[in-house]
Amino acid sequence: MRFLAAASALFLAVSSIHADEIPPPFGFRWNDSMQRVERALKGAKARILDRAQSEGRETWTVEGLIHPGLKRTLFTFKGGLLSQVELQYEYPGWNLEHYNNRMGEVRRYFDAKFGTGRLISRSRDNDTDVIQTLVGYQWVVGKSALELFYFSAQKEPNVYRNITVTYKAI
Repeated sequence: MRFLAAASALFLAVSSIHADEIPPPFGFRWNDSMQRVERALKGAKARILDRAQSEGRETWTVEGLIHPGLKRTLFTFKGGLLSQVELQYEYPGWNLEHYNNRMGEVRRYFDAKFGTGRLISRSRDNDTDVIQTLVGYQWVVGKSALELFYFSAQKEPNVYRNITVTYKAI
């Protein structure tokens, strides 16, 4: 009996690794209503700083969700239903090596969970006095996608860097 319970638990753990979709973070589900998301954000004591509408979509800029390095989160709704969540991470005081290490950790985590990600962007623009770098990967599972991007813009002595993780219903 113990073997059957252990085997069932192992099967559920392995099958959840390669799910048929990538769910949005924080326990939300695709197509959650704006009201449900707003109630959950209030319960988490997060603040909706802005509500912008564009091209049939509404995007909320949210701060106050607790996660290391998480600066802000953008929730996008189409037809009043959750369709995208973008997590924007910034780590003040981190150098390029710290960001590269973090990108590698996050990428390996998503590779293990959703299969090998596809490189969708790698660029470095040195044509202006602001040097910009963009590196991005994508995972697609069923009718959902996950994108991981590193962006930096620097004009000495100023440097801006961030990592974004975007969950999308497609």
